[in-house]
Amino acid sequence: MKINLVMIVRDEAERLERCLDSARGLVDRMIVVDTGSEDNTASIARRMGAEVYHFVWTGDFSAARNAALAHSDGDWNLILDGDEWIVSGTRDELKRWLSGRQKCLGGILRQDCFRDGKTGEMRFSSSYLPRLLPCGVRYTGMIHEQPDSCFPMYASPLAVKHDGYLQEGKGKRNLQYLLQAEREHPEDGYYQYQVAVTLRNLNQLENSLPYFRRFYRLSDGGEGYWQEGVLLYLYTLVDLAGDLLQEAGGLFESNEIKFRKSPDFYFLRGLYYMKLVLSDVKRYIGCLGEIEESWKKCLEIGDQEGQGSVKGTGSYLALYNLGVWYEVTGQSEQAKEYYGRAAKEGYEPALRRLEAL
Repeated sequence: MKINLVMIVRDEAERLERCLDSARGLVDRMIVVDTGSEDNTASIARRMGAEVYHFVWTGDFSAARNAALAHSDGDWNLILDGDEWIVSGTRDELKRWLSGRQKCLGGILRQDCFRDGKTGEMRFSSSYLPRLLPCGVRYTGMIHEQPDSCFPMYASPLAVKHDGYLQEGKGKRNLQYLLQAEREHPEDGYYQYQVAVTLRNLNQLENSLPYFRRFYRLSDGGEGYWQEGVLLYLYTLVDLAGDLLQEAGGLFESNEIKFRKSPDFYFLRGLYYMKLVLSDVKRYIGCLGEIEESWKKCLEIGDQEGQGSVKGTGSYLALYNLGVWYEVTGQSEQAKEYYGRAAKEGYEPALRRLEAL
C-alpha cells in the first residue's frame, strides 16, 4: 500500500516545514505543487524531501488540487494545507485503518485555532474533513473545494491542528472567489454557507445574514457543514440582537431536537435567553430559569469533537458562565463553586473572578 502526501501551496515559508515534518513519517512520497510563491516555499519543500512541481494559478482551487493529484501514484492520497500539521496518528495505525478499505473517504479530525471576537481569547473548534482520498478521486468547486465522490466518510486515526484563521488577509482573498462562485451557483447552499461564514469572520455580521438565510433555506440538514452553519447563523443573530432575537428564537425552537447532543447549541441558547431578558426585563422575566438550565445542559452533554464544536462549551466555558450568572444574581457561594471548577480546568478568567470574590 502506497500513501502519498499531496499539497498545493503559496507563500507558506513560515509554516511549511512544520507541516512536512509532521507528515513525512506517515507517507511514501511528499508532493508539493507551488501555485506562485514569492518567498522560499519551494526551496523549503525540497530541503524537507518533497518533490516540487509548479502550477500557473487560474483562480480555481480544484484545478490546482487535481493537477497536484495527477503527480501521485499512491493508493491513497493525504491532503494537507501549509497551515496544518499532524498531531496524532502513526503510519502503522494509518496502514491498519486503510487495509481493506477502498470505496470510502478518510476523515481527519482538524482542530481550528481562532480568537474570540469579543474577548480576544484563543478558542479551539474541531470537525472531521475528508482528506484521505483513494486513488482516482478528484476535487470539484473553485474554492473551498470538496472531493468529487459519493463515497462515505469514516473517521481515520489522524488528527491535525490548523492556525490559518489567525492569519490576516486570507478571508478577504477568499471572499472574491466565493462571491464569484455564489453568483455562478445561486442555488448551491454550500457557497451561501461559505460566503456567510467568511463575512462573519471579517466582522461583517449584517452583510452575512442574507447568505445565512439562503444557506438555511437551501439546505436539507443532511450536509456535513449544516450543523456548524446553523450555529454560526444563530451566533450572528444573537450578536446583532434587537429584533433579530425573535428570528433566533424561532430557530432555537425548531432545531432543538437536532442539536440535543450539542453543547454549543445550549451554550448559545443561554446567551440568547440572557440577551432576551435584558432586552425587556418585565416582558421576559419568566425566561430567567432558561439561562441557568441551558448552561447546565452543556455540562450534562460535555465537550464533543467534530461538527465545528468549540472546546469548552461543554466544560470550562459553561462553568464560567454559570459562575458569572450566580455572581450577578447575588448567589456568591454558587458563583465560587462554578468559578472554582472552571479554574481547575485551567481557565484563567475564572481564577481571576474567584480571587476577586
